[in-house]
Amino acid sequence: MLPSRAVGEGEGASVNTEVVRAVAEEQQPQQQQQPAELPPSPVAEALADEVGTAATVRAVQQQQQAEQAAAALTAEVLEREVGRRRNFAIISHPDAGKTTMTEKLLLYGGAIHEAGEVKARRSSRSATSDWMELEKQRGISITSTALTFEYCGCQLNLLDTPGHQDFSEDTYRTLAAADNAVLLVDGAKGIEPQTRKLFAVARLRGLPVFTFVNKMDRPALNGFEIIEQLEKEFGLQSYPVNWPIGSGDRFVGVYHRPTQKVVLYEKRGQAGRAKGASKSEYELSDPELRQLIEPDLWEQLQEDVELLETFIQQAAKPGPAATRSGVAVAPTSPNFTGLVFKLQANMDPKHRDKVAFVRVVSGKFEKGMKVRVARSGRTVTLAAPQRMFANERQTVQEGFAGDVIGLTNPGAFAIGDTLVTGPTLAFPPIPTFSPELFAYLRCPPNQKKPFLKGVEGLLGEGAVQVLYSTDEYITDPVLAAVGQLQFEVVQYRMKDEYGVDTTLEPLSYNVARWVAGGWGVLEGCGRLFNTTVMKDVYGRPVLLFRNEFALQQVLGEHADKLGELSPYALPPDV
Repeated sequence: MLPSRAVGEGEGASVNTEVVRAVAEEQQPQQQQQPAELPPSPVAEALADEVGTAATVRAVQQQQQAEQAAAALTAEVLEREVGRRRNFAIISHPDAGKTTMTEKLLLYGGAIHEAGEVKARRSSRSATSDWMELEKQRGISITSTALTFEYCGCQLNLLDTPGHQDFSEDTYRTLAAADNAVLLVDGAKGIEPQTRKLFAVARLRGLPVFTFVNKMDRPALNGFEIIEQLEKEFGLQSYPVNWPIGSGDRFVGVYHRPTQKVVLYEKRGQAGRAKGASKSEYELSDPELRQLIEPDLWEQLQEDVELLETFIQQAAKPGPAATRSGVAVAPTSPNFTGLVFKLQANMDPKHRDKVAFVRVVSGKFEKGMKVRVARSGRTVTLAAPQRMFANERQTVQEGFAGDVIGLTNPGAFAIGDTLVTGPTLAFPPIPTFSPELFAYLRCPPNQKKPFLKGVEGLLGEGAVQVLYSTDEYITDPVLAAVGQLQFEVVQYRMKDEYGVDTTLEPLSYNVARWVAGGWGVLEGCGRLFNTTVMKDVYGRPVLLFRNEFALQQVLGEHADKLGELSPYALPPDV
């Protein structure tokens, strides 16, 4: 082995140069002896073209296969996720126990550990689904609430709605986002006026209806009497699933027809106030069961079972949604579409936020995606999507048809807006109810700025309709409401959320009609007696009448010139 030594920079360069020169001299004669390069033959060119074409075809096929695999995967994910969504709107006449039932579903579904009882006492818990302070004080639901939880492999979206008729417009908007309606009936009162109205809306939208009869632990109607009411009033063919055993203080449980089991309940709690109930299940043929039920109730149960001869499994999955053009959008369509059915301001009083509730109609929703508002054409990035649980929030990464998602509203969304990623389309507009009460809303001069901000916020969420005088010197808004309670809520929220003291000046009108033909038609009629002309937030003419007689009088004189008068308003077309 030779000893190694370092090579200096100059020396190493010299040695390398000599080697390169020697190699070049040896190769030079050989290069001169090489024959001249021949042009390729036609056969060789054709072969090369075929090979190149084959490679291109293979590349295209591979790309197509990859795209088809990705599309199949996306379609499979959409089909699976849409198939496990269930979307319910819970509706009822006031005080039928709707919010309490919502909480029971959450409790037994494992979403909450203790249901809030709806009471008037300050020391009591408030309902989970009632988040507004006024709701907690009065023990009623004023706004619709979206509640989401998992149960039996399905994702349930519960939409708890106000029962009071003064807030029926909010309930109507919520039904636009539902696939199923859960109708709650008071066992003692049966079908009530608001029950009829809400069922009519559910039928108008073609929703499957699950009917629950509540308050059977109080003196109640016979089960067959309630079924007869439902079938006669609504033309329904009923299929009872649970059948009560007794009623009032003798209510002991239910018979579940699909499993033929009897479920007995026993209240537990202190001082007679139940905080829950223990239950025991028995087969209908179990001999022990007869010893646990009073003889007359046992005999009645046997008769009822002879005469009679599940919730998630029977519920409708998200289905195709009609558009204004008449084309249906499938829930598994790859393009995302969504419907803004509700706006809510100040759910978080610390941040004065505005939240838009969106029902996913088709495709896959992803956090950070860009969507287009069909009405305005504006592109919006959905950077902070949230799943709402009353006023509690959880960030959402993805969503599918049937899901309800809360989006921070940068002022781009309005009730009834359609959000799209593909071709522009629009779902049918959500109409507003015809108002029957009108009043000027006024504030002290030094509170004008927060007053205007509050009016804009409450108007945007549809808490009340707002009209304006055609006199440019009268700037105070006119609140137009379905019921008196809407006025009280607006005044309460103006004070609580914006710090503004307001006064109401009632107007003596009870009927409103929108002029479909616009200002041109109205100007062609000349002066209208016993009529006040105002404009809505879109600048369209609205006629106010003191009563139905005054309306008919104007129609009798100017029907041919006025044209169509609409009792409700639709947002402008896309």
